[in-house]
Amino acid sequence: MGAYLRPRDLDAALAALAAGNRVVVAGGTDYYPARVGRPLDDDVLDITAIDGLRAISRTQGGWRIPALATWTDIVEAGLPPLFDGLKQAAREIGGVQIQNAGTVCGNLCNASPAADGVPNLLALDAQVELASRSGRRTLPAEAFVTGNRSTQRRADELVTALLIPDAPAATRSAFLKLGARRYLVISIVMIGATLTPAADGTVARARIAVGACSAVARRLRGLEADLVGQPIGPGLAAAVKDLHIAALSPIDDVRASAAYRRDATVTLLRRTLAALAAP
Repeated sequence: MGAYLRPRDLDAALAALAAGNRVVVAGGTDYYPARVGRPLDDDVLDITAIDGLRAISRTQGGWRIPALATWTDIVEAGLPPLFDGLKQAAREIGGVQIQNAGTVCGNLCNASPAADGVPNLLALDAQVELASRSGRRTLPAEAFVTGNRSTQRRADELVTALLIPDAPAATRSAFLKLGARRYLVISIVMIGATLTPAADGTVARARIAVGACSAVARRLRGLEADLVGQPIGPGLAAAVKDLHIAALSPIDDVRASAAYRRDATVTLLRRTLAALAAP
């Protein structure tokens, strides 16, 4: 059986990571199910006892979601409408027990192509804060995940927080997920989006990301650009064209075919924009 450490401060955790490769565990909602039926022989670093990594806070330029903030914390926090999409995702990740234990940062670090939280983080322009004994650095969430179960976190680093920049107060956000059933299901397609209206009632800015249709969640920058200047109303959904999803690379698997995923993506994008454009 591997060694187990549960430090009580960040310095001790970073020292342990610097001393050798360890599996970082917070909520453990992905780590333990993946190891059912076999010995737990990893060297584990349990970060749940570290002070200061739980409370979501307001910063000078936005919001800070620390490493131990759970999905339930997201739902219960007094966050502005900018976070409505992330809250919608939080309510559909697993069941209540998973939401109480699973962390937002852990969902990103797990780097599953079907991680429900990731499209929302891309739509929020989230930055990932990483710490090591040599210092701190930040990366865009979009650049942090590099492939299936692969990130830019070095072995000696710990993701300490997600940093969400401020957006205009009128910014809206949404999340839509397609699965075989409503809850306790891996997504077939999911959409995370934010939309900022201009004073004249048109789109000033849009951020739209699709998950479960490529090895990593992807921003649809062509669609975002085409939405700018469009009137916010019932016709906004018609802006979505097949060409906007050309960069996606869905696969055939037990949940859906690639062709079905492409068709469903267009439908969900239109529904998402209809919801964001509603009065």
